Amino acid sequence: MEYYAAKINENGAIAVDDSILVKGAESTYGSKILMGFKPLFSAEAVERLEKNGYLVSGKCHVGEFGLDLVGEFSHYAQEDTKLEGAAAALVAKSDVKAALGVDGKGARCRHVNGAPRRAAALANVDFLKPTYGTVSRYGIISTAASGEQVGVYAPDTQGVKEVMGVIAGHDDKDGTSLRTQTYEYHTDEDIAGKRVCIVKELLEIADAETQENVRAFAKKLTDKGVTVEEISCDFFEMANTAWQILMSAETCNNISRFDGVKYGRRAENYKNIDELYVNSRTEGFNFLTKAVILYGSDVLSKNRYKDCYDKSLRIRRVVAEKFAALMKEYDAVLTPACSKTSYERYDIYAAFEKVYEESIFTSVANLIGIPALVSRKVQLMGGHFSESILLSMAGAVEKEGE
Repeated sequence: MEYYAAKINENGAIAVDDSILVKGAESTYGSKILMGFKPLFSAEAVERLEKNGYLVSGKCHVGEFGLDLVGEFSHYAQEDTKLEGAAAALVAKSDVKAALGVDGKGARCRHVNGAPRRAAALANVDFLKPTYGTVSRYGIISTAASGEQVGVYAPDTQGVKEVMGVIAGHDDKDGTSLRTQTYEYHTDEDIAGKRVCIVKELLEIADAETQENVRAFAKKLTDKGVTVEEISCDFFEMANTAWQILMSAETCNNISRFDGVKYGRRAENYKNIDELYVNSRTEGFNFLTKAVILYGSDVLSKNRYKDCYDKSLRIRRVVAEKFAALMKEYDAVLTPACSKTSYERYDIYAAFEKVYEESIFTSVANLIGIPALVSRKVQLMGGHFSESILLSMAGAVEKEGE
């Protein structure tokens, strides 16, 4: 499988998803409609890496606007029976030191539903989706602005810590950037006495191997003095549904700017401006993107806005309150990152159902902006700014396996 959508530097140590702009490099986000688009500037995260001596190796294939499971429906990538995320695979093969990905999208919305976390779990590498607003979103091809966040793939927690220390911090160019100028991340905090919960409802819908991975991780935490308990939790399914509605609406609005007029691919045959718009978008988007646009238009319509979009905003607040209450009792939540350890290729017309089902593990972190870390094929989530606790827990498990 070809992992790069665009190769930039043979000596580069950091790869980036094709949703992240690199000056002069074709940036398509896996879509035909952006064919030939070359940005005049780089994303803030890329600029910070380059200023600190890191070279970008290239841009990795992603599914069209990140709407699929792990990047399988790119207009440009070669089809393969085995599904794997390109950036995660490059890190797993040690072709690059680390990679950047945008987490926050999926079907019925975008690559927004935790695709990088799923890809990391499949490849057995680490991926951190940090607290919303801690890493600049300036220079990413945005579709789901209220939940998407630049994160880091690396072979281990030390690699995540290193890159996060470079890219995190306030950016005046990003209106969603928090005011804190810099952040410190640690992988060696004392975790003895910490408390972790496993969500029973999420564990039960994963396959046997995934369940064993979660229990093995929990056992190693217990050996380090962490108390691990299995609990019942009622808000993950609710959070997943709300996230799909909100993100489909945001994606619908954001993708409206891709019309073949300002940049990107333009239809060759049209008689007037209306046909130019219609033909460019019909030819430029795949089935899944078109479906998301229709779904987003529906939930924003006059007849559905109050019952769908507005209610989902209220559910977001409720979920945030419920998670905050849970974090008063526990320091982290341990769950699968996905329901299985591998995916086989499937038909694009089945993508809605598949991505929705898998997103139940990842949506809550996007919905309320909390950090989520995938390590050793499982996921840890914590309260806002708890990255160091999550990294230290995962780091302790990594050391146990050495």
